[in-house]
Amino acid sequence: MIISCGKIRQIPAEPRIEFRQVEVFDTIEPNLGNPARASRVTFYFEDGDGDIGYSRDYSGDNDTLNLFFEAWLKKDGIFTEPDGDDLIQSTSFSIPDIEPEGQNKIVRGTIDVLLFYYLFNIEDTARYEFYLKDRAGNISNISETCEIPIGYPGIYPDDN
Repeated sequence: MIISCGKIRQIPAEPRIEFRQVEVFDTIEPNLGNPARASRVTFYFEDGDGDIGYSRDYSGDNDTLNLFFEAWLKKDGIFTEPDGDDLIQSTSFSIPDIEPEGQNKIVRGTIDVLLFYYLFNIEDTARYEFYLKDRAGNISNISETCEIPIGYPGIYPDDN
């Protein structure tokens, strides 16, 4: 009798992300209950050692921010960084702990991020560059959304 266990697939410990799509829609802002426009950015992630997200037991640098979105606004046909007067700004988030149990520590899946726009012009167009950081401090690749026409609700996939 021969018994064989499948070899555990290995991928790098550094996270990898990939933009999938963005959905622009009308909604109600959760804190104050005001009407707002929002976009839901969906991206794929994978990490070889499964240390994505902030854990309450985390004793690293105590920085719970681990997902970073850098905003770019289209002005006169060119994407530029927003200035202090722009209503669309760069932002960051805390992804909760999603560390798997068991021998195989690879994690993968999709994450949705909501971005709210309270005041905007119908012609406003944004895009974001984003990356995530795992608990070991490994930084993912930088991914980029497609152009987001904030004034026009709809689903916009990555056409690249």
